[in-house]
Amino acid sequence: MEMPEPNQDVIRRSGELAKALAAVLPPGAVLDREDQRRAYESDGLTAYAQMPMMVALPETTDQVSKVLAICGSFGAKVVPRGAGTSLSGGALPLADGVLLGMARFNRILDVDYANRCVVAQPGVTNLGISDAVADRGFYYAPDPSSQIACTIGGNVAENAGGVHCLKYGLTTNNIQGLEMVLMDGQVMRLGGRHLDQSGYDLLGVMAGSEGLLAVITEITVRILPKPQTAQAMLLGFDTVQAAGDCVAAIIAGGIIPGGMELMDGPAIRAAEAFAKAGYPTDTQALLIVEVDGTAQEVEVLAERVSAIATDHGASTIRASTSDQERATFWAGRKAAFPAVGRISPDYYCMDGTIPRGRLAQVLGEIAVMSERYGLGVANVFHAGDGNLHPLILYDANNPGELDRAEQFGADILRLCVSVGGVLTGEHGVGVEKRDLMDEVFTEDDLAQQQRLKCAFDPDGSLNPGKVFPTLHKCAELGRVHVHGGKTRFPDLPRL
Repeated sequence: MEMPEPNQDVIRRSGELAKALAAVLPPGAVLDREDQRRAYESDGLTAYAQMPMMVALPETTDQVSKVLAICGSFGAKVVPRGAGTSLSGGALPLADGVLLGMARFNRILDVDYANRCVVAQPGVTNLGISDAVADRGFYYAPDPSSQIACTIGGNVAENAGGVHCLKYGLTTNNIQGLEMVLMDGQVMRLGGRHLDQSGYDLLGVMAGSEGLLAVITEITVRILPKPQTAQAMLLGFDTVQAAGDCVAAIIAGGIIPGGMELMDGPAIRAAEAFAKAGYPTDTQALLIVEVDGTAQEVEVLAERVSAIATDHGASTIRASTSDQERATFWAGRKAAFPAVGRISPDYYCMDGTIPRGRLAQVLGEIAVMSERYGLGVANVFHAGDGNLHPLILYDANNPGELDRAEQFGADILRLCVSVGGVLTGEHGVGVEKRDLMDEVFTEDDLAQQQRLKCAFDPDGSLNPGKVFPTLHKCAELGRVHVHGGKTRFPDLPRL
C-alpha cells in the first residue's frame, strides 16, 4: 500500500505551520510532540499506521475555516478524523499532513420535535443522538455496531448503516442538512430542517465522501418515533444455504423486517461465549429477525416469519418475550466483533455487498478460500441488504499471516464484485479497497469521480491517497469551471 510522496518542503516548514495554527486555536490544541501524535497513527484498521506531521483540534467552525485556509497557504494536506473507528483506513494520517481531529465538536445544538430532527456537531456519538431524544419516544435509526463510540460525522463520511438499515435506510436517507468547510476556508450549508431540497443532491454527494470533499462541522439528522412494539426472533438452521434461502423468502413474501442479521457457526459460538445472549450454539447459521409496528402488525408478521422459517427447515425458532430479551438478542450480534477478538490474536474485518440471492454461494466460496489460505473466518452480516462482514482470523506475530489475510480479503471483495455486488456497503473504500476500485469502475468512471473532487478540492489537499488508485491532477482531467485559476462549481449554493 503506497501513499502520496511526502512534501519535504512542508515538513521543513512544520514549525512555522504549527505556530500559525496555534495562533488561531485554543491553547494546547496543536499537538506536535511524538508522544502526542502517536495516539492518532491509525484508525480501526490497525494493520496500517502512519504518524501525522501534527494534530489540530479545533472547537468551532470558524477555527476549522482558519485551519484549512492556513494549511492551504502552506501546501499542507489535511486528514479529517472523528472517533477513529473507521475500518478501511479512511482516517490514516499522512507524514506531511495535519490530522484534523473533530472530537471537540461534541454538542447537540438543538432538538426540534416539531420538525422531527436533531442538529448536532460531528463529534456527537451515534448512540448519543438516540439517548438525547429517548425520553420523548424518539430515536435515530441508523445503528452501526460501533454506535456507542462512532461519531455522526464519521457516519456521514462513510454512509454508515447498521442492523436497522434494511427498513429505515442508511445515513444518506436520514440526514437533512449539513454545514461544511471547503479546503480554502469557505463555509457552506446544504439542506436544513426541511425534508426536500431543489437542485442537485449535494447532500447525497457528501454522504460517503470519506473526507475527500469538505470538513463537516454540523449535521441535521432525521429522528423517528419508536415503533409501538418490536419483537426479535432467533431462527437457527443446520446450513447457511437454508438460512440464505429463508432470507430471500422473507423479502419475497413482502415482509421488510426492522432488522435481519445472519451469523455463521464460528460467529454464533464466539458471540454466545462473550455476550450470553441465548444463541443456539449447535446450529450452523443463525438469523436474527426483528419485526416492528403496532401490536397487531407485529403478531401477524412474527407468525408469517415463523411459518417461512419452518418451511425452510429451521431447527430453532424463538421469539423475544420482552424488550429486555429483545435487547439481549441484539447485544450478541453487536458484540460479534469484540467476541471474535477473544478467539484470535488479530482479525481483519471485511465489508462487501452482494445480491441477497447469492449469500449461500458466496459463503461457500469463502469457506473454500479459508482452506486455501489456511486462515479461519467468522461471518456476520446484514442479511437483508446483502452486506457481508467476514472476519478473517490471523496472528500478526506469525510471519506472512497478515499478507495472507490481506490477499484473502481482496479475493473476497473480487468475489463480491463477480456475483454482481460492490466493494463496500458501509465501511468505505479508504486505503483498504483503494487498489481494487478498478475491479468495479473503468478508467473513465474513476476520472469522472475525480472531476467531482476537483470541483470541491482543486489542489487535492483533503485526504489524498484514499479511494482513488491513481489521483490525477485536476488540470489533467479538464476543468469544470475556473475562478482565479482554481476549479469551482459555478454559483455553488449557500443555503
